[in-house]
Formats: sequence, structure tokens, C-alpha cells
Amino acid sequence: MERRELEYFLTIADQGSFTAAAQTLRVAQPSLSHAIASLENRLGGRVFHRLAQGVSLTPAGEALLEPARQVMRDFSTATDSVRKVLGLAGGRLDIVAQTTLAVDPLADLVGSFLRMHPKVAVRITDPELGSDVTAAVRAGECELGMVDSTEETVDDLGSMVLPGREFLAVLPASADPGRSALSPADLAALDWVSTPKGTAPREVIENTVGTQGSSPHVAVETAHQAMIVPSVLAGAGATLLPASMAREAAERGAVTVSLRPRVIRRGVLFWRRGPLSPSAAEFVSLVEELVRRGPGDRSGG
Repeated sequence: MERRELEYFLTIADQGSFTAAAQTLRVAQPSLSHAIASLENRLGGRVFHRLAQGVSLTPAGEALLEPARQVMRDFSTATDSVRKVLGLAGGRLDIVAQTTLAVDPLADLVGSFLRMHPKVAVRITDPELGSDVTAAVRAGECELGMVDSTEETVDDLGSMVLPGREFLAVLPASADPGRSALSPADLAALDWVSTPKGTAPREVIENTVGTQGSSPHVAVETAHQAMIVPSVLAGAGATLLPASMAREAAERGAVTVSLRPRVIRRGVLFWRRGPLSPSAAEFVSLVEELVRRGPGDRSGG
């Protein structure tokens, strides 16, 4: 039997229906039904009576209940034992993060982590939509996720709010803003270079310009984040970037201007509740410590 099948079986037994269990587990109901069907085929009999209003355990299901709970406890005990023995002499850390957070603060955080644990292999993936990041963590594809908005998190996930990042306007080299800071009214008059709707960079632009009751005029829309700054430098329009990325654009010739009022975005680091791998647990501890110390301290000890 697979651990996943036992977890699904116990959740259905506790919730009393496939529908409620699917909602609790955050998985599609067909996937849940398929897993239980595989379990029943392997056992040679049904573990649930399918009723008009939910399910009930068959005698076989009753017999499986306590052994399944014991197996799940044993899995947890084994995980804890291995974590104590192995520590971080190796292992892997899987993180899914939106692009703006991958640049800042994730790049520095991973650098700090690897200075302390150089034998851990780190893999970072990048679906741009916050909902895709959340889904990847819930599905177990990645242990940790980072999204560019606190609105993406929900109560069933452990989470931590990251320090705020200030955004700046980034304009072509030929631009003359005529002032040290731009207001939403000034921004509403600009052409924009942006990623598609639904992405974090586009959301920042729309929310900032939208305070004037109008939508930004997007001159160039591209899914390629790496194309944003070159397009701005080529004169296609302006964009908004976190201060660290804006400074890099300025080094390439772009004009950067502060915003008034300031635009601050807070990201979130989150994970599935329950035991984390040693690498993920240590990374979360590192981020907690750096958040506690405050911005500017990412030395990692």
C-alpha cells in the first residue's frame, strides 16, 4: 500500500464522504476515487459502502482503520528519526516562487542557506501565477512556496509574511520625469511594458495606476520577464520593479523614479502543515531569523 492511499482512506473515513475529504485534502475528487479504487483492488475488496449521502466503512474498512493509523504514525516517527540522524549532510530543497520574489529576496536567502549547508541541492521553479504556486505546494510537488501577495495564502497552510519591498518606476533612458517622485496621476499617462494579466508584476501596475480609475495602457505585453527591462530601455514604455531590480535596470541606463505614495508589496513563504524535510525546516528557520533581525541582514550567521 502507498502512504498516499492510506492518507486518503483515513481522511474519507474521518470526513464521511469523498467530497468532504477531497476538500480537506485539496485534491480533485476523481484523483481521490482513483486512489481508493487502487487500494481496494490491491486488498481484494471494498473498504467503503458508497451511500446516497456519503460513505460508511465495510468490515474490511473497519479492519484497516487502526493499522492504517499506526502506519501513518510510524511514517511520522521514521521521518523524525531520520531528520535527527542525517541532519543536513545532503538532501534537497524544492521551492516554487514567483519571479519577482525569486530575484528578491529568494536569491539572497538561498545564498545564505547554502553557505551554512553547502551539500543541499536546491531546485527553484517558477509558475508566475500565485494560485499555481499554492497548488504546487498543496500537491506536494514542492515543499515551500513564495507568492507576491498575502491574499494567496489560506488557513490550511503554514506561512510567514516576508519583509516589504518598495517598488519604483523604471523609465527609458530618454525619459525626463521632471520630478523626484511620480504620483498615480503621472503613472496613468504612461505607456507600460508588463507581463500578462493575472501575474504579480501586472497586478502591481494595475493596482497602482488603477487608483486613478483608469486601466494602464500596456504597449508591450510579454510572458518573458527577462524582456521587460530591455523593452523599457528600447523606449517601449515604463514598468514598475522592486527597488533591487530597479537599481540593476538603472545600471543599464534606465531612469528610476520613486512613487508617491510609496508602493510596498509583501510576499509570503508557505508550506504544508506537518513534518518538513530537514532542508525545508532549516530554510524556514533561517527565514524566520532573518525576518526577526529585520531588513539588511542576510549574512546567514
